[in-house]
Amino acid sequence: MHLTKRVAVTGGCGFLGSHLCEKLLSMGNEVICIDNCYSGPKNNIYHLLEHPGFEFLRHDITFPLYIEVDEIYNLACPASPVHYQRDPVQTTKTCIHGAINMLGLAKRVNAKILQASTSEVYGDPEVHPQPENYWGRVNPIGIRSCYDEGKRCAETLFFDYHRQHGLNVKIARIFNTYGPKMHPNDGRVVSNFILQALRNKDITVYGEGTQTRSFCYVDDLIDGLIKLMGTQDTFTGPVNLGNPDEITIMEMADKIIKVAGSQSEIKKKPLPLDDPLRRKPDIQLAKEILSWQPSTSLEQGLEKTINYFKEVLG
Repeated sequence: MHLTKRVAVTGGCGFLGSHLCEKLLSMGNEVICIDNCYSGPKNNIYHLLEHPGFEFLRHDITFPLYIEVDEIYNLACPASPVHYQRDPVQTTKTCIHGAINMLGLAKRVNAKILQASTSEVYGDPEVHPQPENYWGRVNPIGIRSCYDEGKRCAETLFFDYHRQHGLNVKIARIFNTYGPKMHPNDGRVVSNFILQALRNKDITVYGEGTQTRSFCYVDDLIDGLIKLMGTQDTFTGPVNLGNPDEITIMEMADKIIKVAGSQSEIKKKPLPLDDPLRRKPDIQLAKEILSWQPSTSLEQGLEKTINYFKEVLG
């Protein structure tokens, strides 16, 4: 018999969080969505509010929280440079105080807890592709440090709670993810390019557009998070979750123009500070331990994402 689990999702109104809430509900769980709606709009979860197994709690995780749950997915944190650089001190607090408070909650109620970490912990990498045992190359005092170092410190806290208190922790390092419900103004490459293409405006590429990224469709990523949470207690991670198909930013711009049937031209702008030049996950560990790998092609994913943004733009 399937016993219903009570699952907390911090950052549950965000892009990934709202998809995760939806998936967990469809699996028969009770879901408590926790968000202060700083960067995740509440309309991402409007359609879930009537669901009998769903609860929304407006709360900032930099303050302690007292609830009863079996599992915690800690996703709360602005994840795009536009949002996390708007209030860098708050970003660091969310990463660190937020991790301490959620780990404290997990310890009190003996819950399993998963940290949504990021490929940004690798910084601008000297090793390519990036395996989990690579320690990274991060600027500790740059404009992206609030996020990069905040997430690195959160990983430290998770492992120290695991070693010191025997807490059951899981760490996922998430690489670039895209799909419906992305924030239209988050400054990320996929949403930026799609909006510019649908409006037939110039597509802005930073630098020469030779920098690479690897884009994972949101459904694949959520599947990976749930599989990681379901692994045996002895497995903590960290584990990379992302799509290993590497593509240059210029190729991505061309692809989006094509799929969107756009008249846009490409316009180059200077490269931002500390912007990594290459990014590609080594997902061997996820394949071995989670039996996970992405299955959605870039064309399929882009089509679904472009259709979503067409509806948003009306």
